[in-house]
Amino acid sequence: MLKEVRFNDGKVISEFGAPYIIAEVNSSHNGDPEVAKRMIDAAADAGCDCVKFQSWSVESLYSRTYYDKNPIAKRFVKKLSMPPEVLKEMAAYCREKGVSFSSTPYSKAEVDFLVEECDVPFIKISSMEVNNPQFLEYIAKKNVPLVISTGMAEFAEVKEAIRILKAAGNENIVILHCVSIYPTAIENANLNNMLGLRELFPEYPVGFSDHTIGDEAAVAATVLGAAVLEKHITLDASKIGMDNQMAMEPGPLRELVRKCKTIQLALGTKDRVLLPGEIKQRENMRRSVVTTRDIRAGERLRREDLDVKRPGTGIAPAELESVVGSIAKHDIGADRVLMRSDLV
Repeated sequence: MLKEVRFNDGKVISEFGAPYIIAEVNSSHNGDPEVAKRMIDAAADAGCDCVKFQSWSVESLYSRTYYDKNPIAKRFVKKLSMPPEVLKEMAAYCREKGVSFSSTPYSKAEVDFLVEECDVPFIKISSMEVNNPQFLEYIAKKNVPLVISTGMAEFAEVKEAIRILKAAGNENIVILHCVSIYPTAIENANLNNMLGLRELFPEYPVGFSDHTIGDEAAVAATVLGAAVLEKHITLDASKIGMDNQMAMEPGPLRELVRKCKTIQLALGTKDRVLLPGEIKQRENMRRSVVTTRDIRAGERLRREDLDVKRPGTGIAPAELESVVGSIAKHDIGADRVLMRSDLV
């Protein structure tokens, strides 16, 4: 039995249910809150369920060792990061626009802030944290639903990460298949890995964090039952940015959401369901037993006297042999639908 997870925004997350679609902002706002708000507008207009930011800072993302070797990186990180007060403003703006807000934390303080100040519906755990047991345990103990990406991780590492989250008392987990290459070539999307994750973790919904260009992979993941879909958003994919070139502009994002939501409706159920209209079609489209020649009253019907044609209002083809040998109650014309009332 596949488990459902209820996010704190009231959305129920389940495989083959309506996919919960997250618009990933990351750094495509270039540190400008007004651009970020326009991205929220675009995501809400596209029909996304959530807009997700990144909560990293100069201090939480890289070490001094890295900055010493890459001094220009520190300036970029500072410019592109969003301080807590701005993230809180983004959370309020999302509520105003009727879309949920979440973020990916990179420190314990950022976890605390998201839970206590922003009341996020879930915490997104980055792929880079799969082998970070102390941080996983800290996040899990916040007792907030979790979405964990699995990029760069082997199955054994994913299993250990999920074990740690469960051991910390949190089983409200959604697992995302992810390839941590930006962009991911479509031939490397490996969507069938969702099936592998589902076999390993049948009690948890599985989704897809999409780093490909275009909507084909997200649509295919929906067909495979993705519970959550994450797609990067940008206002202008032509601009240079950390992951801007593989992010999706508002128009195509709106179309992606439409396709995924519509396709999920088309998937239906494993059960064989006959609609009332389809049952009614039996009369028009199925066959009935008919006569091949004029039959006189009292005549015994032979096999060669019978055929099957539309409509399906008479004796069904499966019952034809039971008619052979019957006696006509009255004269019956050729090529007529035979009824039980026509027979003695």
